Amino acid sequence: MKHRGRHRRRRRGRALRAALAGTALALTAAATMISASQATDADDPGALKPLTASAETAPLRLTEHGVPGDTLDRLSAGMGRPVGIGAVLADPDGSLRDAAECPDDDRRALPVEPAATRAYCWPGRDTDGWRAGAVTTSGDADEDGRWGAHRVILSGWSRTAGSVAEQGLARVAFVDAGDPGAARYTWALLTVPVDGGRDYRGLGSAVSGMVWYQDKLLVTTGRGEDAALYVYDLDRVQRATVEGRSVGRVPGGWSAAGARYVLTAVASYRTSGAGAPRPGGIALDRSTAPDSLVAHGASSAEDGPTRLWRYSFSTGPGRAGLLDPDPVAVYETELSRVRSVLSYRSGWYLGRMTGTPDERGTLWRQDTDGALPTRCGADETHRCWSGGATSLSYWQETGDVWSQSGRMLFALPLASVDRSLDR
Repeated sequence: MKHRGRHRRRRRGRALRAALAGTALALTAAATMISASQATDADDPGALKPLTASAETAPLRLTEHGVPGDTLDRLSAGMGRPVGIGAVLADPDGSLRDAAECPDDDRRALPVEPAATRAYCWPGRDTDGWRAGAVTTSGDADEDGRWGAHRVILSGWSRTAGSVAEQGLARVAFVDAGDPGAARYTWALLTVPVDGGRDYRGLGSAVSGMVWYQDKLLVTTGRGEDAALYVYDLDRVQRATVEGRSVGRVPGGWSAAGARYVLTAVASYRTSGAGAPRPGGIALDRSTAPDSLVAHGASSAEDGPTRLWRYSFSTGPGRAGLLDPDPVAVYETELSRVRSVLSYRSGWYLGRMTGTPDERGTLWRQDTDGALPTRCGADETHRCWSGGATSLSYWQETGDVWSQSGRMLFALPLASVDRSLDR
């Protein structure tokens, strides 16, 4: 039986690689049709510019606001004992499909070069009216790539349809990635405690950035929220007890807009002042000492530079997964419309929109010496990346980068990004 199971997994692996290769070839052919007039991103943005003046760095200083312990305790007492991630994974809402079984329209969201080596699509019945956002994994949470016995991917989504109260809600899918051939997921709504822990409200913001570090999940927010980052404790996952579209305390228990689990914020961070830059995307960098969180500025400007910066994770007692307040490095890149960021060793990897989210984007590696893009197609265009991808998450234990675009969740080796750079 073990031999037959292994042969079936090998056949599934070959079929997946063939499907992804076919998709990449088709997209490469499409990329060759891009006119020279569209390839404005071919200009070299040059090297990163370090910013050291206090006027540039001071607005990025964080102010931390912890949710009082009695508020969290009151909420837990009302909702019941928190459950572990293992219990969440054992109670799935659905399954992802391998890329070979996904609709062509969904697979068009995959990058051309470098090509994905693992990819899944989300079912439409569970994601209609929601927009895919950030991705992080248990490879961020712990160096061994596991949370307890589990390999886990967290996938963020934001509500774009429904009633006024529903629009802007955010949720996270806990994906059990232990068996690549059977990826199953469970939804949890992101919320914020109110009324001293007697109730909670939905997080009113798109999820453009997430980092899972130790037992904390850090989530970026838009202008709809006062805080620039919210912090969630993954040891405080609560069960919703009432089905329905409402959020918070309802007659008979607790509702979470259709999700069966709830995450409530335990802390938040604000930058200095209403006009201060806010993080649009974030990622973990384990190549620094201590480990750090990197961010790009939230801006959709067509022109003008983009700010990049880094915070160290705190090494103080009782501060696992929390940040030190001052940025330890700040840079400026000439690239505009940056959608995703990743830093590893000396390189910053930046995904950029070049048109609408349905069009091909570009992926650059930039440092203080210069910049290199990936190329693809017969005309060697730079438009090889997925324009809708808003997140990059490096799973150091496996060497893979995870991202998400449209209904596609995908991974590719960081080494393949470096190999595909224009040199």
